[in-house]
Amino acid sequence: MRRTLVVTNDFPPRQGGIQTFVAALLARRPPESLVVLASDHPGSVEHDARLPYPVVRRPTGVLLPTRATARAAVDLVRRYGCDTAFFGAAAPLGLLAPALRAAGVRHLVGATHGHETGWVALPGARAAMRRIAAGLDVLTYISEYTGSRLTPVLGGRTRLAQLSPGVDVDAYTPAADGAAVRERYGLDGATVVVCVSRLVARKGQDVLVAGWPRVLDRHPGARLLLVGGGPAEASLRRAVTERGLAGSVVLTGPVPHVELPEHYAAGDVFAMPCRTRRAGLDVEGLGMVYLEAAACGLPVVAGTSGGAPEAVDDGVTGHVVDPRSPSAVATAIAGLLDDPETARAMGAAGRSWVERRWSWTTIAATFADLLDG
Repeated sequence: MRRTLVVTNDFPPRQGGIQTFVAALLARRPPESLVVLASDHPGSVEHDARLPYPVVRRPTGVLLPTRATARAAVDLVRRYGCDTAFFGAAAPLGLLAPALRAAGVRHLVGATHGHETGWVALPGARAAMRRIAAGLDVLTYISEYTGSRLTPVLGGRTRLAQLSPGVDVDAYTPAADGAAVRERYGLDGATVVVCVSRLVARKGQDVLVAGWPRVLDRHPGARLLLVGGGPAEASLRRAVTERGLAGSVVLTGPVPHVELPEHYAAGDVFAMPCRTRRAGLDVEGLGMVYLEAAACGLPVVAGTSGGAPEAVDDGVTGHVVDPRSPSAVATAIAGLLDDPETARAMGAAGRSWVERRWSWTTIAATFADLLDG
């Protein structure tokens, strides 16, 4: 069996989207085929002891393509006989590829996650991305949008292939129980619009708050549940207070990852009107929250940023709207609340679509094909 060295700065117990992505991919590989080189974080010892494959931690919170990291990676290649390598995030760790190839690795795959679209737009970072791509056999992208941004710059240097994140359809399911969340925040009996995301400008929670009075005009008993923490939390709380919405908008603050399914399940509609900012440098790579919400049986309202429209079958599993228009966002939400039967049908269609296209079973098969070359 081919053994793969995984080199990643993003790995549990540290939390985040890339960490979840890498861990989920590895969980579906034969354990004897893996060895991981990762950065160190509090709780790593306990976490790694539960894994069925070896994990070697460098004594740093940020793993960079230094000589010391290269030596550690080459040592693992030789010790475990690795003939393939996977970079959990190709930028910048993919710069280690020549050293690994010289040590005997025959097939190298690196993943991108969305922020690399900003790298290829900037001259210095673009040159680094070209060097990284040239050292790899395959560079993956998460959505057609990110692929369209990377291909003109990198396509002649390596093979590009889509490898999207997947959804745990056993955890994110219509059977998830949101009753405890509803009780916790006083939402029992209310129609709830939920947004699960970091509170940052790109995600559009400010537009949700700005448009919320229009939703209340048609559905006075509705509630808006904003799940997550982030730098925009203070300004959002001020906006809620200034608009007199404190009785109908709830901000939960940060929520543990394991509790997210029940927070989705507390909603009747999911909405996150993400928008592109900073001349295209701050953009949504795909938008897994739309797929997680759909897996829970919720219709979704999405913005147009980057790859977000690819996570919605527009008109079937939800709606894609102008994320800079509070009126357009509110109209889409209120329309779903007006017609619960259509909203439920969209939620059911979304669940079926995620099971077919976005489950980890499907994604893991793609990953296996890429590792096999």
